[in-house]
Amino acid sequence: MTPGPPARAVDWAILTVVLLQALTGVSSILVGRPEGSWVVASHGIGGLALVVLIGLKLWRVRRRLRPRRLRREMWSSVLAGVLVLAVLGTGIAWASGWRPWVAAWTLLTLHAVLGLLLAVPVAIHLRTRIHRPRRVDFADRRTAIQFGLLAGGGTLAWSLQRQVARVVSAPARFTGSYETDSFAGNAFPSTSWVADDPEPIDPETWSLQVDGAVERSLALGPAVLDGAGEGPAVPTDAEAEAILDCTSGWYSAQRWRGIAVGELLDAAGARPDARWVSFHSVTGYRWSLPIDEARRALLATHVTGERLSHAHGFPLRLVAPGRRGFQWVKWVERVEVRERPDYGQWIAIFTSGFE
Repeated sequence: MTPGPPARAVDWAILTVVLLQALTGVSSILVGRPEGSWVVASHGIGGLALVVLIGLKLWRVRRRLRPRRLRREMWSSVLAGVLVLAVLGTGIAWASGWRPWVAAWTLLTLHAVLGLLLAVPVAIHLRTRIHRPRRVDFADRRTAIQFGLLAGGGTLAWSLQRQVARVVSAPARFTGSYETDSFAGNAFPSTSWVADDPEPIDPETWSLQVDGAVERSLALGPAVLDGAGEGPAVPTDAEAEAILDCTSGWYSAQRWRGIAVGELLDAAGARPDARWVSFHSVTGYRWSLPIDEARRALLATHVTGERLSHAHGFPLRLVAPGRRGFQWVKWVERVEVRERPDYGQWIAIFTSGFE
């Protein structure tokens, strides 16, 4: 007798959890504040519940997995199963405190890449093997209790896993990131989103443009980096202590110094209809913040007493507390004040650096 809920109920439960895992996994890259921690927690609980569901599925089809019985149309299903196990294994290992590097990637980055690759064989598997759900498979009280116990067990296992991670490794932040090189200047890791990797910038030819929905556009030359300022007074001694939390799985707390974006907007005279501020990199990369949040941000020239290195965004890097690392734009050369959101930034962050 096959253990657990009916076969079709297990299949649809796996599909549902996989889709939820994809949704929470993608959403988690935007989680930078504690109020969003439920997204990361849901992803962890779902992963552990999926382990049990996959186990039930494999037990049921174990005889069909023998090499001699595999038909050509089943190989996509086998590949999907292998990738699912790889995704679950890397995710559980990372959350449990195991943090090896795989070539230039953290285990968390490998987990994400494998998750993206999983989409293809899963789509093929669904096309060839999916069966419509039947009400009878889900209406049974015993099945409902089993799925309820599965959800509760996943939550308990996730909680225990976090305790294990605290014992074998430093405690992770609510985002799943681990601390590294805090308050050590430029010593923390240098990473870039996708392909951004510009040549070192000559500060003598660099300038910062402030334009868009402002009363007067500004063009600030290299003197502003040393606090000399040009035109309207723009103080460069603003300070903030903030955590840079990278989506590759590490975070670093630092003291930042530079230009307060609020001061910059006041100097340019942001218009009353301004709602967003977009920060542009020399690479074409850009990200925007609501104007009230942008006013609390910083364009850093220094990190914990050191001038920013090129790898960390010299001459200016956006410091946006509560945002993830990929939103902290490096090598800033333009601040654009906008009336409307900049949806094109989602294309820019994937295409910048390829030009």
